[in-house]
Amino acid sequence: MPVLPSLTAWLTDPHPGRGVRLADDSGGWTYIPYPELAAAARRAAAGMRSAGVRPGDVVCLLMPTGLPCLAALFGVWALGATISPLPPPSFQTDDAYVEHITAVLEQAAPALVVASEEFGDLAARAMTRAGLAGRPWTPREITAGAVPEGAILEGVVPEEPGPPRPGPEADRPVAPPPESIALLQFTSGSTGRPRGVRVSWQNLTANRALQSRLIGWKDGDGFASWLPLHHDMGLIGCCLFPVASQSDLWLMRPDQFIRDPARWLACFAPGRAAHSAAPSFAFAYAARRVRPHRLDELDLSGWRSVCVGAEAVDPAALSAFARFAAPAGFSADAYVPSYGLAENTLAVTGAAAPLLVVRPDWAALRIGRPVTVEDTARLDDAAVEPGSGWLVGHGFPQDGDGVAVRILDEDGDPVPAGHLGEIAVSGASVAPGYHAGREGGPDSTRFVDGELHTADAGFLHDGQLFVLGRMGDSLKLRGRSVYVDDLDAKVAAAAGLDRDRAAVVALNDRGRAGVAVFVEAAPGPWTEKVTEMLRAELGPEPALTLVAGRRGLLKRTTSGKLRRRHMWQLLQEGGLEAVTTRL
Repeated sequence: MPVLPSLTAWLTDPHPGRGVRLADDSGGWTYIPYPELAAAARRAAAGMRSAGVRPGDVVCLLMPTGLPCLAALFGVWALGATISPLPPPSFQTDDAYVEHITAVLEQAAPALVVASEEFGDLAARAMTRAGLAGRPWTPREITAGAVPEGAILEGVVPEEPGPPRPGPEADRPVAPPPESIALLQFTSGSTGRPRGVRVSWQNLTANRALQSRLIGWKDGDGFASWLPLHHDMGLIGCCLFPVASQSDLWLMRPDQFIRDPARWLACFAPGRAAHSAAPSFAFAYAARRVRPHRLDELDLSGWRSVCVGAEAVDPAALSAFARFAAPAGFSADAYVPSYGLAENTLAVTGAAAPLLVVRPDWAALRIGRPVTVEDTARLDDAAVEPGSGWLVGHGFPQDGDGVAVRILDEDGDPVPAGHLGEIAVSGASVAPGYHAGREGGPDSTRFVDGELHTADAGFLHDGQLFVLGRMGDSLKLRGRSVYVDDLDAKVAAAAGLDRDRAAVVALNDRGRAGVAVFVEAAPGPWTEKVTEMLRAELGPEPALTLVAGRRGLLKRTTSGKLRRRHMWQLLQEGGLEAVTTRL
């Protein structure tokens, strides 16, 4: 494997013949050579330094994918400060969005909030509510050095401004200590309480080496991505790491992918991008939306790897896209089903071709007990139908990855291979913990003596890790983590009940992420109201289970805390008596 340069070496030694291509809204691309991107980052750093940012400070960034965003992001790193990307507004109301961003700012306590003009007013409202003085800092548009994509396609390298010249000591990028925090990654979605994961420079360095091994990276390989830069897979795996390698990089916004998924696929023609990452839904979506005549125009034979993660990997979606895109030269061998989470920087492990799929006896699954595997196959053996209960293997860490995986029972004791339990991860990629913030922040019970207890259920089979999904307290939907305790109050309000009579538990229904709503009440009209509210919050994808019963249905500890994992287990094994379950 090629020697990996440091994460910020490119800022002072940018490659003159490579750069980033940014998708515009007219179907074209704008090319930013690395010398110009480095210069733009240094200009942004100078502006932020003048605004008071110092090494070690947190800087929150609220901007769409584009040159100003990249310049600000790498400008923060040039200062030796900590970047904390914020999600842009999506489907929620302005008030709900401001409430969420306020909670993030209260924890992050940034020295500066950088926002684009279109998000400036929302950011200012959140800053005021969080008790932060001033207004967001808005960098000016940076366009020097950009050239049309056509120049690149013809093999013409534009005239470069040259590498940044060494300037005064204050203008040189700061080299922060390896144990200092490079990234404060907030993991919760729009539904409530943020959790800021503290990712150090040494965490990023270790995970970068692991990911390079997973995808078979070689110097000169290109990347393409439409994932948002506030999400860990989009930011770390598809932006920070490719830029650190000075790879040619094609970047789109998520809305551009939704409008035209073929534009992303066109990036993988021979000589362009070789690697990418995406959640499962992207492949099912592309197979539905790309018309046959567009597929005829594509050549996907240059696509060597695509890490599939950010949510439960759906083998049916992968199977459907592989069959759909095969005429364009796509090979299912490019899939790298990956397991990861922000608390481990990003990746834990990934599978290599040929991909193993298994179908467990779902009704017999029990924490700490053996898993009965009813069928075993390869992903490309035959079409995998949606809802058929197949799980895809995620590989297993190799020597040199710096990662160790154990499966634990309910008491935290390891179980043998073939038994179901909680996935626990240790190694150099495990983050130091959650950010405490000014108010103390969320607890860090998932970090136990340097080991990350993920709250994900899984088992080992045939030397690979198989992942069922969250065990009660959260689920992943389209790349965002939804913490179900944030939904409890909303369910109670929709049902017209007291707050302590409703609870939401994350579950997995034959490979499909979902939630179970436990309500201590008789079934009634409230069920439709709760269903409507949850669909508005979560969208159409997750499975919904409504469980109604008498007082005592909600299981609690002696101190009154909900035992969501225990409720998950009872529902899984049919151990709930005298209740009504409605799907």
